[in-house]
Amino acid sequence: MAFIDYYKVLGLDKVATQDDIKKAYRKLARKYHPDLNPNDKEANIKFQQINEANEVLSDPEKRKKYDQYGENWKHAEQFEQARQQQSTGDYYNSGNPFGEFSQGFGTEDFSDFFSELFGGRTRKNYGSRNTKFKGQDYATELHLSLRDAAVTHKQTLDVNGKKIRITIPAGVADGQQIILKKQGASGINGGADGDLYITFIVSDDPHFKRLNDDLSATAEIDLYTAVLGGEATINTLDGKVKLKVSPGTQNGTKVRLKGKGFPIYKKEGEYGDLFVTYKVKIPTHLTDKQKELFTQLAEL
Repeated sequence: MAFIDYYKVLGLDKVATQDDIKKAYRKLARKYHPDLNPNDKEANIKFQQINEANEVLSDPEKRKKYDQYGENWKHAEQFEQARQQQSTGDYYNSGNPFGEFSQGFGTEDFSDFFSELFGGRTRKNYGSRNTKFKGQDYATELHLSLRDAAVTHKQTLDVNGKKIRITIPAGVADGQQIILKKQGASGINGGADGDLYITFIVSDDPHFKRLNDDLSATAEIDLYTAVLGGEATINTLDGKVKLKVSPGTQNGTKVRLKGKGFPIYKKEGEYGDLFVTYKVKIPTHLTDKQKELFTQLAEL
């Protein structure tokens, strides 16, 4: 696979801040998202590259390895471990295990070193002993709407060409992370496979605001209902409900709908509350008759 310059993919340079990386990723992810580019293979490839670049550059530790080792960054830990073991004489059976590499090991030697160490071949003076290394961990983001996050459902992820089907429990929070064991890169020399870290990004909703397991919303009522009382139709996540409005309800009055909020994560059948704030709509474009009646009310 050809080396991919992650900075170039995001349109950034190496001095980019974490905020620069975040902004560039979100902008490009929206542009090339598969939902907005159906049946566009090029856009899909670009989207995968953008995700891969973000996974590395948004993680300070991974970015440090990438900046130091370039295309071999995934093997940075193995390299460091092998170098430490070499210095203690523990990695190989005897003698000088790195030969000419043992003096002045620089970045120009990485490709040859990794090829020899991890490519299934050993130099004749390396010995026959193999060391197991855990595979690289992967990280990705999964974008959900608020309504998607409110129901248990399945989704299929494409991680480095591998299809992974997961069940997303209702109630996941924005920024919440889960770990799928052994779904990362394959181990080396029989080592354990890496893990997959998934971070959920829950987008804002035009009707509801979420605070932990509670939701808040506004509902308009006309002036006459606010003054005389009546009914108001309220939107909830699972449909519309009718509420009684008490006479003399003030603008900004807040009411609580118990159990009509967000589902509580991994607690089936339990929900937060929905807090509705009434917004009294003042009539405009009054007729002369209506103005006269309001004048009479004011005088009373």
